[in-house]
Amino acid sequence: MLHIAFDPIYAHPLPEGHRFPMLKYELIPEQLLHEGIITKENLFSPKLISEEIILWTHDATYWKQLRDLTLHEREQRRIGFPLSARLVEREVRIGQGTIDGCRFAFENGIAFNVAGGTHHAGSNWGEGFCLLNDQAMATNYLLNNYLSQSILIIDLDVHQGNGTAEIFENEPRVFTFSMHAANNFPFRKEKSDLDVPLSDGINGEDYLALLHDALPKLIAQQKPDFIFYLAGVDVLASDKLGKLGLNRDECKMRDQFVFEQCIKNKIPVQVSMGGGYSPQIKDIVEAHCNTYRVANQLYF
Repeated sequence: MLHIAFDPIYAHPLPEGHRFPMLKYELIPEQLLHEGIITKENLFSPKLISEEIILWTHDATYWKQLRDLTLHEREQRRIGFPLSARLVEREVRIGQGTIDGCRFAFENGIAFNVAGGTHHAGSNWGEGFCLLNDQAMATNYLLNNYLSQSILIIDLDVHQGNGTAEIFENEPRVFTFSMHAANNFPFRKEKSDLDVPLSDGINGEDYLALLHDALPKLIAQQKPDFIFYLAGVDVLASDKLGKLGLNRDECKMRDQFVFEQCIKNKIPVQVSMGGGYSPQIKDIVEAHCNTYRVANQLYF
């Protein structure tokens, strides 16, 4: 059974004027339900992640400022959203949803979080619409509970996973792989274990060739027992915050290749959806839904 973390707060944490980026979180499960790919039984609403788990990843002072809504206005501007209790609750639920997804992935091979992929959040900062790093917190949850010994984080969002790279820069049990637009946000990059910076406008054929070359080698070298996949669809040529040139079919082929590698090597994978900012919401939703369609076809 395909388990998908979703809560209504994913889609409605912000005041009017900031909601467009959040609409997809509501529309993705609606579309999957409409197509009959999932039923409501596939969806689960996560609880709140504990402070103990947050502090395995994030600095205590930074978390306290988020929790108490005392984060400096300058730091709020860096995040891109006005800070509110509802927004913090959203990120806390997303984090628990990714952890819960890990448990389901161990059982079924794969699990999803409709939101997540908050890879710009570092140990003591938020940035780029990200407050807490869901996959980093879930990674530390697996390590600290001895559920995993070697983890590979595959970040194929158009933007570098700078927060994730910073959090795990000195953690040998975690390998961070980020394939992203070189000349895009964040303009101050961190150092992943493997960065593949891409030129502006790279076409899907060349993009997929690079991925096909890099990923099997990484899996063979690192021998991970768990994979986190950040499946951002801001790699689309239509994306207003991206600089790459993939079409929807090529984005779908990307997802299929990642999942096929996980299946071939019998490695469970948790998927967080990451970014997507095309002007037409239907393009965003369709590309994200393709990720679920491929997973459903390959796994179930």
